[in-house]
Amino acid sequence: MDIRVGTGVDVHGYSDDPDRTLALACLQWPGERGLDGHSDADVATHAACDAVLIASGVGDLGTVFGTDRPEWAGASGEQLLGEAARLTREAGWSISNISIQIIGQRPRFLPRKAEAEAAMSAVVGAPVGVSATTTDHLGFTGRGEGLAAIATALVTRG
Repeated sequence: MDIRVGTGVDVHGYSDDPDRTLALACLQWPGERGLDGHSDADVATHAACDAVLIASGVGDLGTVFGTDRPEWAGASGEQLLGEAARLTREAGWSISNISIQIIGQRPRFLPRKAEAEAAMSAVVGAPVGVSATTTDHLGFTGRGEGLAAIATALVTRG
């Protein structure tokens, strides 16, 4: 059996648009400041996409969904993650699992953790675990300037 691991990182600053809602881990977070980006700027799904695409050898977030691809402008994290999973399967790989850590002071993630994991797992067709941490007010995430996420994906073939 072939086994590969991929790691992805994504970072977005908060948007100045007061009407932009936070998209995070395939969920909408009403009342939370949205992130700025070409798509919905969902750092959790973007990091997961990068990890899956890299592990399967398909490419990476920038080459598959880059800002030079107008068809992905405004896309949801769910759409991107679903396409990354499809491309991974098309390349002959199965996603075994994805682990994601969100880094930021807000939102309080724990109350919606199970909901986020279920939503992301349904899109991928494999277990997705999501956790969150703060940086104790250090760095740009600690100052509340944006969010980051790190993901690891395990894919198998054979």
